[in-house]
Amino acid sequence: MTDGHGASSMLQAAIAAGVPAEWVNVAVETLVAETTALAEATQKLDYVALGRAVRLILERPEKRVVVTGVGKSGHIAHKTAATLSSTGTPAVYVSAAEGVHGDLGMVGRDEVVLAFSHRGESDELVALLPSLVRLGSKIIAVTGRPSSTLAEHAHVVLNMAVEREACPHNLAPTSSTTVMLALGDALAMVLMEARKFSTADYALLHPGGSLGRQLLLTVRDVMRTGGDQAVVRAYQTVQEALLVMTHAPVRGVANVVDEDGMLVGVFTDGDLRVNLEQRGGAVLSEPVASVMGREPTTITPDRLATEALSMMQSRELDNLCVVDGFGRALGIVDVQDLLRAGLS
Repeated sequence: MTDGHGASSMLQAAIAAGVPAEWVNVAVETLVAETTALAEATQKLDYVALGRAVRLILERPEKRVVVTGVGKSGHIAHKTAATLSSTGTPAVYVSAAEGVHGDLGMVGRDEVVLAFSHRGESDELVALLPSLVRLGSKIIAVTGRPSSTLAEHAHVVLNMAVEREACPHNLAPTSSTTVMLALGDALAMVLMEARKFSTADYALLHPGGSLGRQLLLTVRDVMRTGGDQAVVRAYQTVQEALLVMTHAPVRGVANVVDEDGMLVGVFTDGDLRVNLEQRGGAVLSEPVASVMGREPTTITPDRLATEALSMMQSRELDNLCVVDGFGRALGIVDVQDLLRAGLS
């Protein structure tokens, strides 16, 4: 966070760089106004009403939340629907403007309708209310006017009135939409907590994102097995092992196993270089057992790929041996495969 002195220095730097002082002042005044509005909303929000809104939604676990609004409030509603859906509360956005022309068919009976409107008197939204009542909708109104038509039809009213918009003419929705957005986020986060929605649950809904990869991708998904890895026996010569390693897609490393497939060591090109320097070319005719690492770092296939990457980075390894619960060699994890999978 930038302190007051730092902010002042940044403002002075902007003016020194040729940014007109009046532009800087307007930007600062806007941010201060919206920050103040959020602070005031925190103090004025009826948390009992918020609790009732949350219970209305939780009492209908098989139902979606229908989120609606018009204009700038509609944009906030659309974003809130997306946030709810991604945090464990299925939701759909229905434009009030389109709702009066058929999209109301997306609203099921007895569903919760979360309606955003600063004034609570938008023509399109008010026109929806009779139909919502007939459908048995449970309406949660997010409005700055608790006495509005929308509020009068609502089962719960979340008052987000602001003293003044950040707009110098007090016209453009600015502070009010900021408070609306924050209130929508607050509702989603409370529901998330009430549902005990975990990071693993979040990842299931975001499989294409970085968090999804971190929480869903396992070692089994990325490890090299079969012909994609080098596997040698402890009695094979170093030269034979090198030939096997040369033809494997993962170069420079081989799992060393016994006759039962149990991992007994790992042989790397690093081991080869060290022994060539110490013992010369004669090492090529010696068994791998004489030069291999006997206590390789291992991981099981059910572990998260991020754990494998963390182990490699902390120990400065390029590869990990994968074993089952009995120590049987199953494959090799290569750090480049993890990086290509989007982990970092």
